[in-house]
Formats: sequence, structure tokens, C-alpha cells
Amino acid sequence: MIEELKKDIAKRMEGALIHFKEELKGFRTGRANPAILEPVKVPYYGSPVPVSQVANITIPDPSLIIVSPWETAMAAEIDKAIRKADLGLNPVTDGKTVKVPIPALTEERRKDLIKKAHTLAEASKTAVRQVRRDGNEELKEYEKEGEISEDDLHRGLDEVQKFHDDFIKKIDETLKAKEKEILGQ
Repeated sequence: MIEELKKDIAKRMEGALIHFKEELKGFRTGRANPAILEPVKVPYYGSPVPVSQVANITIPDPSLIIVSPWETAMAAEIDKAIRKADLGLNPVTDGKTVKVPIPALTEERRKDLIKKAHTLAEASKTAVRQVRRDGNEELKEYEKEGEISEDDLHRGLDEVQKFHDDFIKKIDETLKAKEKEILGQ
């Protein structure tokens, strides 16, 4: 029972960390990277799908992304979706392909990206704290119903706290690495 709870808690905390890392992938760091376009969803036969599922994405040089849709009619939709995603990118469409120049980051834009990264990190930490709170409440409920002893409760609470501390540390480390990347260090 406690083992299942610990697995569930670890899985949910891992989910918060993975979500945080996925969100950071979309941050532009001054170099072309296909991951920049991951948050962009394009309407395709009524369903929003990632750009990578309707086009080839190539990086001919560090400051340019070329999106070649499999159906040329999708070029305009991809252009519109990239603009709508608010990534600070201005795509250029020639009717067949979408060229996305990656502008050099200004100091102001770098600070803005770091601020956004901190906001995302705090949201992830909040999710981890909520998982800890849920786990602690469940353990206390088990003890109250006589399913576990008081010693098991304290051991369980300690383990949940260790999970919490580990995941908060991983979020902080991921944030620091992204800050360095944004600052170009």
C-alpha cells in the first residue's frame, strides 16, 4: 500500500519535472533548434497537431529554420500558427516553404526569457508541493484508519519529503542550466 503510494507520488513529481523541461524546450536561445517549434500546433483536418507532423524541419545554418510542409497548402497555416504561438519569431512564406529567421537575442529579451523560465519553474515546484501534500494526506488517512502504524506514517512522511526535495533540486538545476544557455555562457 505504501509502496504503491510512493510509486504514484514519484511518477506524478516526475511528470511535473518532465512538463517543465518540455516547456523550456520552446525557449529561443539565439540558435536555431527544431525544438523551438515544438509548442506550435497547426490545424490539420480539424485537429491541432505539432508542426513536425505536417512538415520537415531543417536547420541550414544557426540562425535559420526552414519548414517544408508535405502539403504546400499548409505553408500559410504553419506561418499563421508560428506567429500565433508568440515565440517572438517572424516567419517568411514563399508559398511552398516557411523560413523562420532566428534573431539574435537582445539583453532585454534574455531577461524576459529568464523571467518566464522562473515562472515556469515556480509552477512546477507548486505542482510538486501539491503532490507532496496529497501524499501526506493519504498517509495520514491510512494511519487514521489503522491501515499503517504511527512509525510507518513517520517513515512515509520522511520519504515523501525526500522525493519532494529531490524533485525541487532537479527543477532548480534544470532552471540554472537553461539560464546559462539563455545567457550564452
